[in-house]
Amino acid sequence: MTRFADVTGRYVYLDVQGVEYRVYFEEAGSGTPVVFQHTAGCDNRQWRHLLEDAEITRDFRLIAVDLPYHGKSLPPLSEQWWTTEYTLTEEFLLEFHVALADALELDQPIYVGCSMGGHLAADIALRHPDRYRAVVGIEAALHSHGMERILPWLFHPEIGNDTKPALMYTLCSPDSPEEFVRETVWVYSQGAPPVFKGDLEYYMVGHDLTDSARTIDTSRIGVWILSGQYDWAAPPVACEMLASEVEGSHFVPMPGIGHFPMSENPERFKEIILPVLRAAALLGQEVVLTA
Repeated sequence: MTRFADVTGRYVYLDVQGVEYRVYFEEAGSGTPVVFQHTAGCDNRQWRHLLEDAEITRDFRLIAVDLPYHGKSLPPLSEQWWTTEYTLTEEFLLEFHVALADALELDQPIYVGCSMGGHLAADIALRHPDRYRAVVGIEAALHSHGMERILPWLFHPEIGNDTKPALMYTLCSPDSPEEFVRETVWVYSQGAPPVFKGDLEYYMVGHDLTDSARTIDTSRIGVWILSGQYDWAAPPVACEMLASEVEGSHFVPMPGIGHFPMSENPERFKEIILPVLRAAALLGQEVVLTA
């Protein structure tokens, strides 16, 4: 019997910083909108297991996007992008996600991002607290300074592209099922070589909320910080430090999980993320008490 995934893939044209991008996204389900942001150098396939989970899609409209230059979102035709070095910035990411939410007419969506996308969750909470209902920062921290010394080696003629997926393998938990870890690494092996390095310019250099995280107002936007036990890039102490700076935020430890919970251990991650999404969906709603 033939099976089809109940997932729809489409393209939307977005204007970001004066450039038009043809952006690919997949969606499934209905209800409260949830926007998923992939990790650095990867694409929306990381979220496929959640998009195909009927228990989640029953109450949530899940939207997983490929950033420009990632996955099926090709570089823009209007730019000679090959003449400059690709570098991702906080300003671009923020404008991109607001443009996406506006184009899809999303009413107070929940934003969920991991790693690079986790950092962006906190940046969104700071800069656009009234555009989103809540943010969920997976492996999010105040900053990731100190690792940027590896950047020159991530796009170098003497370093094979296999280095990137091999490095990602070390970020996965030893407790995660091997088939999902291998899938996570496989997807990572397919990104354009300069894109991973360019994304990490934002992750390792640009993002820094050391002096501003405490000004995030959780009365205007819900904030959840999720932290994997085996993530050496954003260890639990770093994630908890961010949560401690944001008064009213929720810190959720994830035992037995590494840097890519949604792809390396989707069943365990579902048990963690579903209660978070349900709590976030209630924010901003009027509660009517009956006698």
